[in-house]
Amino acid sequence: MTLSDPALQSDLRDCAHAMADAARAAILPLFRSIDLDTENKLEGGFDPVTAADRAAEAAMRAVLAERRPDDGILGEEEGAVEGTSGLTWVIDPIDGTRAFLAGAPTWGVLIALNAGEAPLFGMIDQPWTDERFVGGFGRSDFLYRGFVRPLGTRAARPLDEAVLLTTFPEVGTDADRAAFERVRDAARLTRYGLDCYGYALVALGQVDLVIEAGLAPYDIQGPQAVVEGAGGVVTNWEGGPVHAGGRAIAAANAEIHAAALELLNR
Repeated sequence: MTLSDPALQSDLRDCAHAMADAARAAILPLFRSIDLDTENKLEGGFDPVTAADRAAEAAMRAVLAERRPDDGILGEEEGAVEGTSGLTWVIDPIDGTRAFLAGAPTWGVLIALNAGEAPLFGMIDQPWTDERFVGGFGRSDFLYRGFVRPLGTRAARPLDEAVLLTTFPEVGTDADRAAFERVRDAARLTRYGLDCYGYALVALGQVDLVIEAGLAPYDIQGPQAVVEGAGGVVTNWEGGPVHAGGRAIAAANAEIHAAALELLNR
């Protein structure tokens, strides 16, 4: 079978949903728990990993071992596994662990599938709110409490009417922050701290832009597939590929993407 085969695409979608379901089952009993086991991965800073992160990634890997044992895996917590199928699953068990620790429901489970470059398919799952955002293979869906409807990004509008999101006010290096602030100062509204949920809101048609820096492949590939599937544009700050991580911009449409890029690179 080739990747254009509907049966293969259906199998891959079903596998992703099974992975997200498994991650939900592992995570939800631990969300907002008082004594959650947590470690800091960053000396001199704070980059937390929790028992929920580890349990969710293990649960997703177990699904893959059963359903897609020949596929590769790139995960945040357990590293890379080489596959033989030419397909790789890129997973982040909890994107937004800091939000998770704070009890804020803006974290999510990220799943992406690629054949070596840009993601072919991706998912952002928010277990606590029961929202699942899916994009790829010619479809984009928003699943909420048993209902399914298509995703779709916002129509073009001037930058001074735009809503802009990012996770950290620092936004990378000093130069990165200065570039971001040029867009921030031009936008109507800027909000901080939404992690992967910000990309979901672009795909849902609620906001216009997400701009971030310092991303890993597992941070961006799931959101990229979802936003692009909904009609948006996701690149690096120079307008090139971003699936390997780094500085990312997700835009609702080509027009606002171009306007933001002009300011980022001024």
